[in-house]
Amino acid sequence: MNQSLRGGPRFVVRRSPVHGRGLFAIRTIAAGALICEYKGTRVKWQDVQQHNRPGEAEAGHTFLFDVEHGLVIDGSKGGNSARWLNHSCSPNCEAELSNNRIFIYALRAIAPGEELALDYALVVDERHSRKVCEQYLCRCASPECRGTMLEKRRKATKLQERMPRSTSAGE
Repeated sequence: MNQSLRGGPRFVVRRSPVHGRGLFAIRTIAAGALICEYKGTRVKWQDVQQHNRPGEAEAGHTFLFDVEHGLVIDGSKGGNSARWLNHSCSPNCEAELSNNRIFIYALRAIAPGEELALDYALVVDERHSRKVCEQYLCRCASPECRGTMLEKRRKATKLQERMPRSTSAGE
């Protein structure tokens, strides 16, 4: 899915200074442009949790993308280059969910050579302890870096503190 309808390839996969591999623009991508679709095998979140054994993947590193209703897209199985999108606290791309499909769009104009990145804003049910934050350590080096790939915690209101929290990740 590295081809646009016109103009040829938009990005290439190569080694990233952020983490492992990454996607890099090989030509200018206009703000708002559709870059690609995130593809992979659709699986139930519950199945992922049951089959994910400790030590199988690097801590905090997966190719899973939530598509609601307890389903995720596993980019490591039948996925495309979009699985190499890295996190940034100052992203130049965003993901949009449409009909249980994930599409990646440019938030702003992206120059050739620039790495494409999303703000993962990961949600975990457990408390943001030092251990959890280290597991989801951010390496984006952005001036706005918050130090973690986790979603920003907001101060709970009194009403929110009394409401029960969901323990089902992926919903």
